[in-house]
Amino acid sequence: MVNFCAIYRCGSRGDRDKKSFYRLPAVITGQCEKTLELSQKRRAKWLANVSRSIKTSNLPYVRICSDHFITGKPSTLFDCTNPDWAPTINLGHDKVTEASAARDSKRYKRTLGREEKKKSFDAASALLQLQIPYDEDEPGSTNTVHEIATEIPTQTDLKAAAIAAMQTELQRLLTENKNLKQQLSSEKMKFDLNFFNDEDDDEKVKYYTGLPDFRTLKILYQYVEPYIPHSRASVLTKFQQLSLCLVKLRLNLSHMDIGQRFGINKSSASRLFLCMIDVLHARLQPLIHWPEREQLRETMPMSFRVNFGTKVAIIIDCFEVFLERPSNLSARALTWSSYKHNNTVKFLIGITPQGSISYLSKGWGGRTSDKHVTEQCGILSQLNPGDVVLADRGFDIADSVGMMGAELCIPAFTRGKKQLSGDEVEKTRKIANVRIHVERVIGSLRQKYTILQTTLPIDLMATDDKKNTTIDKIVIVCAALTNLCPSVVPFN
Repeated sequence: MVNFCAIYRCGSRGDRDKKSFYRLPAVITGQCEKTLELSQKRRAKWLANVSRSIKTSNLPYVRICSDHFITGKPSTLFDCTNPDWAPTINLGHDKVTEASAARDSKRYKRTLGREEKKKSFDAASALLQLQIPYDEDEPGSTNTVHEIATEIPTQTDLKAAAIAAMQTELQRLLTENKNLKQQLSSEKMKFDLNFFNDEDDDEKVKYYTGLPDFRTLKILYQYVEPYIPHSRASVLTKFQQLSLCLVKLRLNLSHMDIGQRFGINKSSASRLFLCMIDVLHARLQPLIHWPEREQLRETMPMSFRVNFGTKVAIIIDCFEVFLERPSNLSARALTWSSYKHNNTVKFLIGITPQGSISYLSKGWGGRTSDKHVTEQCGILSQLNPGDVVLADRGFDIADSVGMMGAELCIPAFTRGKKQLSGDEVEKTRKIANVRIHVERVIGSLRQKYTILQTTLPIDLMATDDKKNTTIDKIVIVCAALTNLCPSVVPFN
């Protein structure tokens, strides 16, 4: 393809003229904010100097020849004071005159001259200091001013007062530089393995992660570490990325606060949190496991054995997480919970008699009834004939459970009765005595990971390729992490 210069009345052609042709600068989005700002400004400057109406679809094919740059080629992106930062000469219009381009060129040369003089002056000052090693840890860097003075010419017109002032300023800057390096190093060390590695005190691990001890945290990291994305451009280590996610789940700090704690900006904190949620969701989801019947029988707590034998398979209940009010009226109606008087997402949770979370449904709108969630989420297909399911009065699912050959035990109703009989009271007391464990597990889940206690933003309802919302992933990760903690149900 032949290159043509886009400047008005410039007839340069790539197949005929021995000239260089340069593309329109691209907007760089994969680096820092300063690079993005400069690249956008530079692209706009080139288009303004070209001063032609160009279709957006044709911008990738725009070329400018070397005739329109003072030095024959454009300067680098960060050399924004250079007159060749954009084409300035032979533009075919008077919006950018040759005189202004010449003034910019002279001004740029004067700037370069001043910078060269300043560098020479700083070098002389460094040699004339009293005793300022460049790096205090580097051996052989303790020459005094008298030793240095013998190595440089004695012809100097610097006054003694100016030399002393420069020595003092240079010493201050070096001290400040050392302190800033130490501060930066300490910031990078936050929330790494050494930050939590205290076998005698696990309170720090419990407070920031919700896990019981450092050993559990280390095992979790070793389990997910191969799947945490990391590159040479990553600011945080793999362990720090895991810590960031756990701290967010545990304390529900704002992304601004987390960014300050980890030494990154707010947007990076948000991006890393969502990335780690995807990793933890994929790796920890198997921890929410429905055990085999023999495993349930062998580990059945005594309180269940006395009242129900070894037939109890699961205790179910629903809990709700507050959600921001949707702007869509249909979504607002589907998520409105008359019980919580708020917009919520409802989850069905099931625990084993031992207190571990063995089932967790996807999120449903707060308007959905407990019965509908139970019948549609797929938990009934997990039941085996002869299993006993414990639930609250609101779960009117005896027929659905019976179709699977299982039995539903719920507290007795007083509907249509003046009072319960003695047998019904005793049965209700036995059910309530063990069914309370599912509420204790829900309370522990919310207490350990306070992100479930607050109102979550509506954008977390966005789904991925597998129709999983971010709220689903957050709740599943919190439930799996809770399973790594000691059970709230005593065995005896």
